[in-house]
Amino acid sequence: MTQEQTLELLVKTLTDQNAMLQQQLQHLTAQLAWMNRQMFGRKSEKLSPFDPNQPSLFEPIAPIKVEELVIIPEVEIPSVPKKKPHKSRQGLEDLPIVEETIEPESVDLSRYKRIGEQRTSTLEFTPGKLYVKVLIRPKYGLKDSSALPKEGESAVVIAPLPLAPIHKGMASASLLAEVLLQKYQYHIPFYRQVQQFRHLGFKVSENTLSGWFKPVCGLLRPLYEVLKGEVLSSDYIQVDETTLPVVNKDKHKTDKEYLWMIRSGCNGSLFFHYDNGSRSQRVIKELLNDYQGYLQCDGYKGYNVFEQSSRVCLVGCLAHIRRYFENALNESKTFAEYALKRIQALYKIEHNANQANLSYKERAKLRQKNATHILDELEQWMQDSYSRVYPKSLIGKAIAYAYSLWSRMRVYLKDGRIKIDNNLAENAIRPIALSRKNFLFCGNH
Repeated sequence: MTQEQTLELLVKTLTDQNAMLQQQLQHLTAQLAWMNRQMFGRKSEKLSPFDPNQPSLFEPIAPIKVEELVIIPEVEIPSVPKKKPHKSRQGLEDLPIVEETIEPESVDLSRYKRIGEQRTSTLEFTPGKLYVKVLIRPKYGLKDSSALPKEGESAVVIAPLPLAPIHKGMASASLLAEVLLQKYQYHIPFYRQVQQFRHLGFKVSENTLSGWFKPVCGLLRPLYEVLKGEVLSSDYIQVDETTLPVVNKDKHKTDKEYLWMIRSGCNGSLFFHYDNGSRSQRVIKELLNDYQGYLQCDGYKGYNVFEQSSRVCLVGCLAHIRRYFENALNESKTFAEYALKRIQALYKIEHNANQANLSYKERAKLRQKNATHILDELEQWMQDSYSRVYPKSLIGKAIAYAYSLWSRMRVYLKDGRIKIDNNLAENAIRPIALSRKNFLFCGNH
């Protein structure tokens, strides 16, 4: 090999190495830009200002002279009476009282006389007000104590006590409904509700609210099962999952657990499902064991269990695909912008269909006419571009992610009911994220 050939080979080798290093540099630069983008709020901690009057721990202390000591004469200290032990739960004496009398039906006052009464107190809630409702049930007995009651009658007659949500519990249905409404609709944890109740004159502990919580959820279980059945009877559902920090007492820290959300794409009804925080394929497979229809989801591999299913048709989400390309803008602007503009054209078709208020059939025809060639162009572009980018770069990962789900993405062309993305499912999960910021963590599964 001549010297000229050796130099050419060396130049080619160095050029290849330089290209590889440039790709790695772009990848690392993009990672750094992404991390900076995720930063929110100040992370540094400031020291408290230095107080010159604060004595130093390490400076020597001058010895105290005996003549400088002051002798304090002995003074008899009066005994202070001990405070009463703090009650963890105050009574209801400070709240307004509303009495209601429930008389027994068809009492013959010619034969019966009132011999007493039973009083039952419940804690009721109206917006901005707590009060005690006292149910008074008069008790009647036979005037002639030697007489026998007629057939079907009793010697003592009293009205039955109305059904209560919690057996022998003082919390009424109105109060329990408010507790659940505050927790799930307004995302207020129990410790904040305790403070609110104290402002209203009722001192209650978090343990008491937790004790009310479980039986009330048991009462709502039949409604949950009906809702679950209605959602799964639809032939088009959207599925997503979100995280929940749950305390692990063995590890003395929180674990990242998962909560599933299943939403009907037809009427918007939805329910949540929790299986000890598991996100495995087993959970979604058991949950949708009898389901038949379209299943729209992201690219999580757990849904691949339905890939070859004859009864479930997986549908892709264009919003998740777009998100990958949007994250790659700072790294590979040319590639990312091309994909984002074509995705924008697909969303423009949906916007036009919404503006025209098209029916499902008309929307499907519009998609097949205007969106099919855009999907074909994007698929061909991904095939041609993937070999020209670094696979571990953000744009490489975006193309790989989109291409793996492209067959699912095409499904939305068939049926006008199917959304182009899974954003409505993510919107349904958003309240959980808001609750997560308020609760910080769950005490147990």
